[in-house]
Amino acid sequence: MKLRTTKRHLREGTKNIFRNGWMTIASIGAVTTTLLLVGAFLALMLNLNHMANGLEEDVQIEALIDLTAEEEQIKGLGTTIKQMEGTESVAFTSKDEQLNQLIEDMGQEGSTWQMFEQDNPLSHAYIVKAAEPNKTERLADKISQLDGVQEVNYGQDVIRQLFQFNEYARNIGLVLIAALVFTAIFLISNTIKLTIMARSREIGIMKLVGATNGFIRWPFFIEGMMHGVLGSIIPITAVLTGYYYLDNNLKDQINYAFVELLPFNPFAWQLSLLILLIGTFIGIWGSVMSVRKFLKV
Repeated sequence: MKLRTTKRHLREGTKNIFRNGWMTIASIGAVTTTLLLVGAFLALMLNLNHMANGLEEDVQIEALIDLTAEEEQIKGLGTTIKQMEGTESVAFTSKDEQLNQLIEDMGQEGSTWQMFEQDNPLSHAYIVKAAEPNKTERLADKISQLDGVQEVNYGQDVIRQLFQFNEYARNIGLVLIAALVFTAIFLISNTIKLTIMARSREIGIMKLVGATNGFIRWPFFIEGMMHGVLGSIIPITAVLTGYYYLDNNLKDQINYAFVELLPFNPFAWQLSLLILLIGTFIGIWGSVMSVRKFLKV
């Protein structure tokens, strides 16, 4: 495309923004309203996903070793687990270490367990972490079938429900975001369609004198893109302001280790870029859907 033609398209697209007055305001308002919801929902979903990933990464398998197992068998068991497909790390913990940890974790009540220091009833164990958290259950089943493994613990019921909840939350979030984006595209395409209808005769004349579809489309594409970009400004400002407030004022008041917000920087830049791209896509696609019908002359 020639530079002169590019300048012409940019000039015409910009003129259309001001020429259409209230139609432009309605279109930008539709983008702004939608992107406010999309931006807030994206911030929520990305943080929930971050927390869910953190919980999943903390999932470990505790493989209790049979009390009758000899030292060589215990070492061999550790080697076998390390070589298993899907194993990320394996750490041995003796029954004395487990007893000391139990006494420490229970605080004042832990003194009751000190009587077992001479005759420790606990078992040695291997703490295993899966390379892929969602395959923890499969790896635990394989470990439980090994000779010398007395029992395998990894919070079976809780972990299964956690993974299912995370999967449902991600899928529902994607569906809702997609629904909001398509709603915005529909609103913008209808708004731009009204402005194009007012210029349908002009488009028809341009077609009759030999103007190509691309030549006619470009100003409307630029107009739609500017609708999306302008409609992104308020949502980006509002969402980042709210997130900055939460990040600075609420994180110190949350006492749960797993509730951890994504750091404001670089999350703010990433979210801003994402909202801007979604807004631009909505504007351009809305224009594409609107102008297509009027090019059939």
